[in-house]
Amino acid sequence: MQKTPFLTLLFFFGSFAFGQSEKSNVNNLLEQWHKAAAEANYEDYFSLMAEESVFIGTDPTENWNKQEFMEWAKPYFDRGTAWSFSTLERNVFFAEDAKIAWFDELLDTQMGICRGSGVAVKEGDTWKVKHYVLSIAVPNEHVDSLTSLKEDFDRELITKLRAN
Repeated sequence: MQKTPFLTLLFFFGSFAFGQSEKSNVNNLLEQWHKAAAEANYEDYFSLMAEESVFIGTDPTENWNKQEFMEWAKPYFDRGTAWSFSTLERNVFFAEDAKIAWFDELLDTQMGICRGSGVAVKEGDTWKVKHYVLSIAVPNEHVDSLTSLKEDFDRELITKLRAN
Protein backbone atom coordinates (compact mmCIF):
# COMPACT_ATOMS: atom_id res chain seq x y z
CA MET A 1 0.00 0.00 0.00
CA GLN A 2 2.86 2.39 0.69
CA LYS A 3 4.15 2.06 -2.90
CA THR A 4 1.22 3.88 -4.51
CA PRO A 5 1.76 7.28 -2.79
CA PHE A 6 5.53 6.98 -3.36
CA LEU A 7 5.08 6.21 -7.07
CA THR A 8 2.58 9.06 -7.42
CA LEU A 9 5.04 11.49 -5.85
CA LEU A 10 7.88 10.14 -7.96
CA PHE A 11 5.84 10.59 -11.14
CA PHE A 12 4.75 14.10 -10.13
CA PHE A 13 8.23 15.38 -9.26
CA GLY A 14 9.80 13.55 -12.18
CA SER A 15 7.46 15.22 -14.66
CA PHE A 16 8.06 18.58 -12.96
CA ALA A 17 11.82 18.13 -13.30
CA PHE A 18 11.40 17.12 -16.95
CA GLY A 19 9.35 20.26 -17.60
CA GLN A 20 11.92 22.44 -15.86
CA SER A 21 14.70 20.83 -17.91
CA GLU A 22 12.90 21.52 -21.19
CA LYS A 23 12.18 25.09 -20.11
CA SER A 24 15.86 25.51 -19.35
CA ASN A 25 16.71 24.10 -22.80
CA VAL A 26 14.41 26.58 -24.56
CA ASN A 27 15.78 29.45 -22.46
CA ASN A 28 19.29 28.33 -23.38
CA LEU A 29 18.37 28.21 -27.08
CA LEU A 30 17.08 31.79 -27.00
CA GLU A 31 20.03 33.08 -24.98
CA GLN A 32 22.48 31.42 -27.39
CA TRP A 33 20.56 32.81 -30.36
CA HIS A 34 20.66 36.37 -29.01
CA LYS A 35 24.34 35.93 -28.05
CA ALA A 36 25.26 34.79 -31.57
CA ALA A 37 23.69 37.97 -32.99
CA ALA A 38 25.49 40.17 -30.45
CA GLU A 39 28.78 38.50 -31.43
CA ALA A 40 27.89 38.72 -35.15
CA ASN A 41 28.27 34.95 -35.45
CA TYR A 42 26.25 34.31 -38.60
CA GLU A 43 26.67 30.53 -38.68
CA ASP A 44 25.73 29.99 -35.04
CA TYR A 45 22.79 32.38 -35.23
CA PHE A 46 21.16 30.74 -38.24
CA SER A 47 22.02 27.19 -37.12
CA LEU A 48 19.71 27.80 -34.16
CA MET A 49 16.75 28.41 -36.50
CA ALA A 50 14.73 25.59 -38.02
CA GLU A 51 15.13 25.19 -41.78
CA GLU A 52 11.46 26.07 -42.29
CA SER A 53 11.39 29.14 -40.06
CA VAL A 54 10.01 32.66 -40.20
CA PHE A 55 11.33 35.92 -38.78
CA ILE A 56 9.00 38.92 -38.56
CA GLY A 57 10.78 42.18 -37.84
CA THR A 58 9.63 45.54 -36.55
CA ASP A 59 9.01 47.02 -40.01
CA PRO A 60 5.67 45.91 -41.53
CA THR A 61 7.50 44.75 -44.67
CA GLU A 62 9.79 42.40 -42.70
CA ASN A 63 8.21 38.94 -42.98
CA TRP A 64 10.95 36.57 -44.07
CA ASN A 65 11.51 32.87 -44.40
CA LYS A 66 14.91 31.71 -43.17
CA GLN A 67 16.70 32.13 -46.51
CA GLU A 68 15.32 35.64 -47.02
CA PHE A 69 16.25 36.61 -43.47
CA MET A 70 19.76 35.21 -43.94
CA GLU A 71 20.21 37.32 -47.08
CA TRP A 72 18.86 40.46 -45.40
CA ALA A 73 20.95 39.98 -42.24
CA LYS A 74 24.27 38.96 -43.83
CA PRO A 75 25.62 42.52 -44.30
CA TYR A 76 24.99 43.26 -40.61
CA PHE A 77 26.85 40.13 -39.52
CA ASP A 78 29.63 40.77 -42.06
CA ARG A 79 30.35 44.21 -40.63
CA GLY A 80 30.97 42.55 -37.26
CA THR A 81 28.03 44.04 -35.37
CA ALA A 82 24.59 42.61 -35.93
CA TRP A 83 22.25 43.45 -33.04
CA SER A 84 22.37 42.98 -29.31
CA PHE A 85 19.30 41.92 -27.36
CA SER A 86 19.47 41.09 -23.67
CA THR A 87 16.59 39.39 -21.93
CA LEU A 88 14.68 41.32 -19.29
CA GLU A 89 11.85 38.81 -18.86
CA ARG A 90 10.71 35.61 -20.57
CA ASN A 91 7.73 33.24 -20.36
CA VAL A 92 7.87 29.77 -21.92
CA PHE A 93 4.95 27.37 -22.43
CA PHE A 94 4.80 23.85 -23.86
CA ALA A 95 2.45 21.67 -25.87
CA GLU A 96 1.50 18.40 -24.17
CA ASP A 97 4.09 16.41 -26.11
CA ALA A 98 6.85 18.87 -25.03
CA LYS A 99 8.10 19.12 -28.62
CA ILE A 100 6.64 22.56 -29.28
CA ALA A 101 7.20 25.59 -27.08
CA TRP A 102 5.93 29.11 -27.43
CA PHE A 103 7.37 32.08 -25.63
CA ASP A 104 7.28 35.80 -25.16
CA GLU A 105 10.11 37.97 -23.93
CA LEU A 106 10.93 41.57 -23.12
CA LEU A 107 14.30 42.60 -24.46
CA ASP A 108 16.72 45.46 -23.87
CA THR A 109 17.81 46.48 -27.39
CA GLN A 110 19.33 49.38 -29.31
CA MET A 111 15.68 50.32 -30.06
CA GLY A 112 14.81 50.43 -26.35
CA ILE A 113 12.50 47.80 -24.91
CA CYS A 114 11.21 45.37 -27.52
CA ARG A 115 8.95 42.35 -27.29
CA GLY A 116 9.90 39.10 -28.91
CA SER A 117 7.50 36.22 -29.24
CA GLY A 118 7.70 32.99 -31.07
CA VAL A 119 7.64 29.24 -31.36
CA ALA A 120 10.47 26.77 -30.83
CA VAL A 121 10.37 23.16 -31.97
CA LYS A 122 12.32 20.17 -30.78
CA GLU A 123 14.09 18.46 -33.66
CA GLY A 124 15.48 15.21 -32.29
CA ASP A 125 17.22 16.33 -29.10
CA THR A 126 17.75 19.93 -30.24
CA TRP A 127 15.49 22.96 -29.86
CA LYS A 128 15.28 25.40 -32.81
CA VAL A 129 13.55 28.74 -33.34
CA LYS A 130 10.70 28.12 -35.79
CA HIS A 131 8.83 31.44 -35.73
CA TYR A 132 9.90 34.76 -34.23
CA VAL A 133 8.16 38.13 -34.07
CA LEU A 134 10.00 41.23 -32.89
CA SER A 135 8.05 44.36 -32.04
CA ILE A 136 8.96 47.69 -30.51
CA ALA A 137 7.13 48.08 -27.23
CA VAL A 138 5.28 51.41 -27.18
CA PRO A 139 3.74 52.71 -23.97
CA ASN A 140 0.03 53.38 -24.41
CA GLU A 141 0.42 57.09 -23.72
CA HIS A 142 2.67 57.41 -26.80
CA VAL A 143 0.52 55.47 -29.29
CA ASP A 144 -1.23 58.57 -30.68
CA SER A 145 2.03 60.37 -31.46
CA LEU A 146 3.54 57.21 -32.95
CA THR A 147 0.44 56.64 -35.08
CA SER A 148 0.73 60.20 -36.37
CA LEU A 149 4.43 59.76 -37.09
CA LYS A 150 3.88 56.70 -39.29
CA GLU A 151 0.58 57.79 -40.85
CA ASP A 152 1.92 58.50 -44.37
CA PHE A 153 3.95 55.27 -44.48
CA ASP A 154 0.97 53.22 -43.31
CA ARG A 155 -1.39 54.81 -45.81
CA GLU A 156 0.97 54.05 -48.72
CA LEU A 157 1.56 50.46 -47.61
CA ILE A 158 -2.15 49.81 -47.02
CA THR A 159 -2.92 51.09 -50.52
CA LYS A 160 -0.21 48.88 -52.01
CA LEU A 161 -1.31 45.77 -50.08
CA ARG A 162 -4.99 46.24 -50.91
CA ALA A 163 -4.12 46.62 -54.60
CA ASN A 164 -2.63 43.10 -54.66
